[in-house]
Amino acid sequence: MAATATSLGSSRVAPHEHEEGTTTRAIEQFTSRVPSGTYLSVALGAMGLSAALQLIGRKHDAQFVGQWVPTILLLGIYNKMVKQHGSD
Repeated sequence: MAATATSLGSSRVAPHEHEEGTTTRAIEQFTSRVPSGTYLSVALGAMGLSAALQLIGRKHDAQFVGQWVPTILLLGIYNKMVKQHGSD
């Protein structure tokens, strides 16, 4: 059974009820200067490096670097959302 807002009581947060901390705000201001395409380029570079490591037989290193890709892409999505919708 899926939980709904009514079954959870008053757990909803109203707009501007809670604001971001100073550290989060500083990080968002810094990263908002990074072009969105940079995250995609870095993710593609990590995929290429992972493939190259795989080809030269360094399989564990290739897996390690390959696991960076989803994190980099998620950071890019977060960056894009902050740019479009702003921060609290």
